[in-house]
Amino acid sequence: MAIVGFTWGGWVTGGRAEADATQRANSAVVVALAPVCVEKFKQASDGAANLAALKKADSWSQGEFVEKGGWATVPGPNPPTQVTAVAQACALLLAGA
Repeated sequence: MAIVGFTWGGWVTGGRAEADATQRANSAVVVALAPVCVEKFKQASDGAANLAALKKADSWSQGEFVEKGGWATVPGPNPPTQVTAVAQACALLLAGA
């Protein structure tokens, strides 16, 4: 019965459930903060020049450009650890705009 449950029944161990929940929570943070990053980027005094520079950068380095610019960080005592993922999502949104 256990073999059938874990193989076809969708059962998972506690560790797997915890890992899945953490991954979903991290994804939700990125989805929530990427638009905030885009707005911070656009509100900057040199937003148009930065956008031109971002679009000129290679696609693999655009997230790093946003991260170094500080637009992907959020204020607070415990900033999210997914700054790199937020920066990459933000760069994708900006490059597509």
